[in-house]
Amino acid sequence: MPTIREMLSLARSAGASDLHITAGASPRMRINGELIPMDFARMLPEEMHRLLEEIADDGQRKIFEEKGELDMSFSIRNEGRYRVNAYRQRGSVAIAIRIVGTQIPSPQELGVPAAVLELSRKKRGLVLVTGPAGSGKSTTLAAIVDRINRERECHIITLEDPIEYLHHHGKALVNQREIGLDCVSYQSAMRSALKEDPDVILIGELRDYETISLAVMAARRGHLVLSALHTVGASDTMECMADVFPPHQQQQIRVQLSNVLEDVVSQQLLPRADNFGRVTAFEVLLLNQAFRGLLREGKYHQLMSMMQAGRGSGMLAMDDSIVRLYHEGKISRQTAVSYATNPEGMESRLF
Repeated sequence: MPTIREMLSLARSAGASDLHITAGASPRMRINGELIPMDFARMLPEEMHRLLEEIADDGQRKIFEEKGELDMSFSIRNEGRYRVNAYRQRGSVAIAIRIVGTQIPSPQELGVPAAVLELSRKKRGLVLVTGPAGSGKSTTLAAIVDRINRERECHIITLEDPIEYLHHHGKALVNQREIGLDCVSYQSAMRSALKEDPDVILIGELRDYETISLAVMAARRGHLVLSALHTVGASDTMECMADVFPPHQQQQIRVQLSNVLEDVVSQQLLPRADNFGRVTAFEVLLLNQAFRGLLREGKYHQLMSMMQAGRGSGMLAMDDSIVRLYHEGKISRQTAVSYATNPEGMESRLF
């Protein structure tokens, strides 16, 4: 039976982003968005339990036995850092591992637009990075935090489940708290963070209405709050955030969001035309008074047309980003059309 370390070493060498291990199948690694079988035998249920024991300590295994799932992270010296979700399926153990870089990629490596880089200069408000699972949201947030850490003398608190990228103290003081290890929940950690004199608070993910409410409260108190959501596009993000709340509270949260929300960055990973990795397409919404009015009134469907009208002010529509990647030769025509928010319109824009 291969060890976790052996499988991860091969996956990292192959440029994989994730490793999946489950009973009854050979381990598989995700490369450029596709799951590729590894050259190992099918895993047995008893082998899956032994693999979990390799990476989880007694306390973590106890949590897994009680809840049937476990979020954690671990490092292998001189090799890398990994985010893990272990879960039960058919009475056995399954493990999904995200391979995290040891170094935070630079904005240039990520292809981050200039307007996104400027987010690090904001002193207050709520900034959201959104996209599907595995689209690089945590990496973009880490790059923003890293830039703040390099440029500003301030106090940064990160609340993550689990911690992915490690930030060392730079100009800023950076305290990183892992949910389940350093604190009980996002909600309790947020309440504590408000008492810890933060300038910047990173929340790994806005999962429910209570966490959203606390994030909005922190932004209203003058902190810069950065977080992620599993939504696609600015209009979908705003609608989903309001819909989390009971109907009688939705108008209130729309008003509060319109006052504190500063920027919404949406992203998705597209396969490169040369088949060597993937490239990120971005959408950037910078809120002005007109957008705030639409948000208060719940007119989400009008956001896209206004965003296109505001291109000169640093805003960027997703399809504009995709067109640029196509003309730069980074993605194929088929990819451009497949990932466009308006496929028919994209066909007419490619020449």
